[in-house]
Amino acid sequence: MSIPELIDTHCHLLSGELARRTDDVIASAIEAGVTRMVNISCAVAEWDAALALQRRYAGRLWTATGIHPHDAAGATEADFERLAQTWRLPGVVGAGEMGLDYHYDFSPRPVQQAVFARQLEIASSLDLPIVVHCREAHADVVRLLLKQGYAGRKVVFHCFSGTRAEAAELWGHGWWTSFTGTITYKKNIEQQQVCAEAAPDQIFFETDAPYLSPEPVRKMRPNEPGNIIHTVRFAAALRGETFEQLAERSTRNAMRFFNLDPSE
Repeated sequence: MSIPELIDTHCHLLSGELARRTDDVIASAIEAGVTRMVNISCAVAEWDAALALQRRYAGRLWTATGIHPHDAAGATEADFERLAQTWRLPGVVGAGEMGLDYHYDFSPRPVQQAVFARQLEIASSLDLPIVVHCREAHADVVRLLLKQGYAGRKVVFHCFSGTRAEAAELWGHGWWTSFTGTITYKKNIEQQQVCAEAAPDQIFFETDAPYLSPEPVRKMRPNEPGNIIHTVRFAAALRGETFEQLAERSTRNAMRFFNLDPSE
């Protein structure tokens, strides 16, 4: 059986060192079999660069734009207007990442909630999947999504790190969970259990590069999209599948979730 092409559904190609060698990083990923990537741009200042990068790599690279909860305190009305414009552009396939982060609290929680809710409101009339950042804020994230009418709509909790009970609640609302290299870490038993229990037709993977390098390259800094192969291989063993089976299915799931054209 030939190895299928993989997709990294969540990477930050304009973050840190990756921004200084983006072309090489993309080329290395493609060579490793990671032929498609969704570049997440959640800093207002990098939206234009992200869109330009996507145009250069059309058919290989797509974009999601949003305002990260860390930056919520600085969000302006002009930012929301510009964000709404980006969500209507070709090649932009997701809204986010957006959400709440109660671990760092870089922005006040009420401000985070208001900015998250505003983005959900703007996106509600569009057919864009929502890419959610949720850290130690499960109840409030779920509450705001439901309040804005997102039950049963395309929502993915990226880099899922919650409990089995929390995952079950998300799945019950029709939402997805995406997994990073953190599932390969020995201490993350509950994350591994969630990955093993995720529905076959609602699972996919990401690197969150330049962060969260998986085993056996955990010391690699920065992480790169090509490393997703290690996460998928580990997840396949968790789920009692072959690497080829899970790689093919998770890629197909991701293409469907983000409405990517399989002919590209």
